Amino acid sequence: METASTTTGLAPVFSREPARWRVTWWLLALLPLFGQTFHYLSSLVPLWALSKALPVISLPAVLRLGGHPRFPMTRQILISFAWLLLVPSFAAVIYFHESFFTSITAQVKLLPILYFFSFLALLLTLKPTLGELERGFIVLGVVILAVLIVLWAVVPSDWYQESYVIGQSPFFSSDNRGHRIRMSMYFPLILLFFCFRRAWFERHAGYLLGVVIAFAVTLLIVKTRAMVIGIMGVLIINAFVWSRPLARLGLLLCAPLALAAMFSAGYLATVFSTDASTGFDTRRVTILLATKFLGSDPMRWLFGVGTISSTSKDNLIDYFHHFFFLADITWLGIVFEYGVLGALIILCFQLRGIVFYRRLRARVEDDFLGSLYDYLVYILLISAFYPPTLTPGETAVILAIFAYVWRAGELDHAPTDSRIDHATPETP
Repeated sequence: METASTTTGLAPVFSREPARWRVTWWLLALLPLFGQTFHYLSSLVPLWALSKALPVISLPAVLRLGGHPRFPMTRQILISFAWLLLVPSFAAVIYFHESFFTSITAQVKLLPILYFFSFLALLLTLKPTLGELERGFIVLGVVILAVLIVLWAVVPSDWYQESYVIGQSPFFSSDNRGHRIRMSMYFPLILLFFCFRRAWFERHAGYLLGVVIAFAVTLLIVKTRAMVIGIMGVLIINAFVWSRPLARLGLLLCAPLALAAMFSAGYLATVFSTDASTGFDTRRVTILLATKFLGSDPMRWLFGVGTISSTSKDNLIDYFHHFFFLADITWLGIVFEYGVLGALIILCFQLRGIVFYRRLRARVEDDFLGSLYDYLVYILLISAFYPPTLTPGETAVILAIFAYVWRAGELDHAPTDSRIDHATPETP
């Protein structure tokens, strides 16, 4: 494999040489799969099936890590995965009378956590530079935004489905928000956060335009309320942290008014609505049923009760005689399935990336790494609406990149007062 060269005396991962197209094409081909872009797009059957199978298919790549010292975060991720896989599986045997091998299939959604190891192995094989990783993410973000804009412009209205089978999410749907296209925004949002950082620090209108376009696509085409809340939360937090004291005071005064105005118009006004069309009544009943089932038994609250596998003849809807999806009640659903201890493990999985980035940033200043950090913050902000167990591969890929940059950048033994400024590499 071709290795990047550097003339700056730094590790090759920080090289600013032109991107190697062989590495770039590999990243463009594989990143959407590791980033779970197609994980819930069942209408694209081949890519959907490949995305579901990839955690197992890519697992042999872990052997590539055998000749290396243990990477940062490895121990926590292994212990976390083992706990989240085994404890709720045993709990389901007790509380739902599932067989162990059936109940363990309910945790297939957690398999992308293992992308930390398989994607890390891929990075060690390709040896991309930080600039090449940045290029891959940004190009994919631009491509997905372009595809969404084109589809929005050309797809006829009768393609949008107003009703669909429970548990399925059509690519084109229509509800109280109007026509919307369901799409993973992993790469476009990282692009948005990247552009916001560049626009803020470089005062560059081109990057500001990128922020506007990415936000407009999310707001007007994808129309996911939680995404809008998460984006606004990250941008406001960053603006507050980066501003001067006087500007912070102005932001404290203006931000609440701006948010109130935004979330009082159109479909965003239904974010906190209790109207039946928003599904509030269904979630309320689900919360009551879940808390009643957990009861006053501290063991159920502490370790969880597991869930019924989709491979079983019955499901939670049949068991509770009500529309019952754990994802609808977010963190309570996580506590229901994994217990308070499991919820803390899942929370720490996200927080470890945030904490490790702080350590990484003390050695490397880079806007792309900062945008990955922003996405981890975004996941936590929207976790009240979408549980992080739905797409754990997104976080696993980010943590793998952090670990790769740390090790490939030879930062283990770098002087504590050294700092690499990689904030303005050549932009694709």
